[in-house]
Amino acid sequence: MAERSTAAVDVADSGGEEPLTAEAGKATADGAGTKQKVGKGTEAAVTDDTGAAAEANPLELHSGHKLARRYRLEECVTRLDGFSSWRAVDEKLRRAVGVHVVPADHPRARSVLAAARSAALLGDPRFVQVLDAVEENDLVYVVHEWLPDATELTAVLATGPLEPHDAYQLVSQVSQAMAAAHREGLAHLRLNPGSVLRTESGQYRIRGLAVMAALRGISVDHPQRTDTEAIGALLYAALTQRWPYEADAYGLSGLPKGVGLIAPDQVRAGVHRGLSELAMRALVNDGATASRQDQPCTTPEELAKAVAAMPRIRPPEPAFTPSPAYQRTTYQQGVYGQPPSRGGTAPAAASVPPPPPLQSRTGKVLKWTVSALLIAALGLGSWQLADTLLKDENKTDPGKSTSEKDDGKGLKPVGKPLSIESATEFSPLDAPFAPDKVDGAVDGDADTAWVTKEFYNYPNFGNLPNRKQGSGIIVDLGSAKNVSSLDIDFYSAGQKVEVLAADPSASDPTSLSAFSKHLTDLKSVGKKLSTVLDKPVRTRYVLVHITELPASTADRYRGGISEIKVKG
Repeated sequence: MAERSTAAVDVADSGGEEPLTAEAGKATADGAGTKQKVGKGTEAAVTDDTGAAAEANPLELHSGHKLARRYRLEECVTRLDGFSSWRAVDEKLRRAVGVHVVPADHPRARSVLAAARSAALLGDPRFVQVLDAVEENDLVYVVHEWLPDATELTAVLATGPLEPHDAYQLVSQVSQAMAAAHREGLAHLRLNPGSVLRTESGQYRIRGLAVMAALRGISVDHPQRTDTEAIGALLYAALTQRWPYEADAYGLSGLPKGVGLIAPDQVRAGVHRGLSELAMRALVNDGATASRQDQPCTTPEELAKAVAAMPRIRPPEPAFTPSPAYQRTTYQQGVYGQPPSRGGTAPAAASVPPPPPLQSRTGKVLKWTVSALLIAALGLGSWQLADTLLKDENKTDPGKSTSEKDDGKGLKPVGKPLSIESATEFSPLDAPFAPDKVDGAVDGDADTAWVTKEFYNYPNFGNLPNRKQGSGIIVDLGSAKNVSSLDIDFYSAGQKVEVLAADPSASDPTSLSAFSKHLTDLKSVGKKLSTVLDKPVRTRYVLVHITELPASTADRYRGGISEIKVKG
C-alpha cells in the first residue's frame, strides 16, 4: 500500500479544495526560514468553492513560528479560503499536533471557534480530538490530535475495495460515532474518504467534526440526512472503489454518465449483498431507491440500527503459509508427502537398506542383553507413568468444584470461574479510549482485545495530567463474591500492572481511591498474569490497573488487555 502521512492533509480533499501552489509548496520545503502569508495580501490568490477570491488579514506565518509560546509550526499542509492547516509540535507535551489557523477578522472565525469548543466537549474517542481552541494576537487557531499510525481512507481505497468485514466495520463504527455526535447536536457535513482514518488496530477515526464545516462556511437544512448520505457514499466507495456520483472525486472514478445510481453489487462482482443494500438505503436521495423494499435510512441512528440488525460479518480466516524453516517429516518425504504421479500410481518411497544382522555367538549375547535392558526400561517407565497419574488424580479431582495449586508452601484452592456481568474502561480523568472494545477482554476469546491509544515519549500514558491515574478495565461480578485467583492475558508484554478490588459494599466505583484492596503488587508483567491469593477476597468489582505501557516503536507506547478470568 502506498501510504502517506495520515494526519497530514487535514482539510485537503478533491472536493474543490486547492493545495498549496507550487511556489508556496517550495517555500514550505525550504524550512524554518520560509514564510507563508495568510489572507489579504497573499502572493498567490486562493479560491473558495465558488471560485471567488478569498480575503483575510496580512498576517505572516512560517515554519518555526510559535503559537501561545507552545505550538511550533512545522509544515503547512493546506492553504485555502483564508485559513491554513499545519503540522506542528506541542513543545510542552513533546508530541505532534495539527493546527488550523484563521485570522481573527475572518468572517468565519467566530463560528470556527464555537464549533471547535463544542466538538472538544464531546470527548468521544472515535473522533480526532480537539485539544485547544484559542483566539490570540489577531489569530484564531484550533489544535487537534495528530495520528501518524493511521491511514486516510483515500489511501486505503487507492489500493482496491475493502473486504466485506472491513467495509462492515467501517459503516458500523462511523454510523455509531455520528449517531452519538448528533445526539449532542453536532454534525460533520464534510464526511468523505479524506476525513476518515483507519488505525493499525482496524479502528476508524473521524476528523473535522463540526470544525470542517465551519471552516468552509457550510450549513444545511437537514444535517442528519446529509451525514447519513455521506456515510452511504463511504460504504459505496469501500465496496466498489467507485464514487457513487458521476463526477470523479477523492481519487475514485465516478459512475458512468446517464445511468444513475446503481447498486454496488451491480457495479462489481462479488460485493456482499447485505452491505450493497445498506449503502443504497443510506444513499436514497434525488430519486434513488433501495434495492429492496426496506425503508431508507435518513439519520445516522437509523443507519446504525440497520447495521446492527444485519448478520455479523466475520473476518476472513488467515491463510496458512508454511515457514521457510519448515522441514518435511519422514512420512512427507516418502509416499505420504508426495502427490500421485500422472499415471495415477504413487511413486515408491526411497528404500533404505536395513543394517546387517549381528553374527556369531557374541552378537547373539549382545542382542539378548539389549532386549533385556529395553524390557526393564519399559517396565520402569510404566511404573513412573502410573505413579504420576496417581499423583495427578490426588491433586485434582475433576468431580469437585475446587482445584488446588502448589506454590511450594502447600496446596492452595484455585476455585471455579466466576461469571462477569459487565466490564467498563477505567478512565477517571479523561474520555475512554475504546469503550466499545471492552467486551473483547471478557468474551472468552483471547484474539479479541481492548487496546489503548498510542502515546509518545513517555510510557506513563504520555505523561499527560489527564492520564496520571493510568487506565485499565473494571469487571463487575454482579454481586459480592469471594475471589481466590486470577488469570489475565495482555495485548502486549511489558505493561506495569496491579490488580485491585473494591469494598464489597461499593456501588459502581470509578475512582482509583475506591479500589482499596491489593490483589497483586504493582509490577511489570508478560503476556499473561496468573495469581492465586493467599486467602479469598470478597468483592464485586475488580480493577486491572495499568500504570505504564510497553514500547510499540522507539518512542511510542501502547498496551491493552486480551482476556480477564476471575475465579472464586
